[in-house]
Amino acid sequence: MKSVIKVCNMNTSEDIGNINLAISNNQGVIACKINIESKEIEIIYDDYFILLDNLIESLEEAGYAVI
Repeated sequence: MKSVIKVCNMNTSEDIGNINLAISNNQGVIACKINIESKEIEIIYDDYFILLDNLIESLEEAGYAVI
């Protein structure tokens, strides 16, 4: 499954590292591409192991606001 998540408070390279860590800590995540200019995260994952809601929750727990 492929999803694009928009995050409004992603501004620095530190944010990219934090987001990458928050996403990649979930079982079933295959790939994650972060675009800081458009503030979008493209995630490829196996929805057998994880759902989009769980990925959004991981980002929110890391302190990011998902639009």
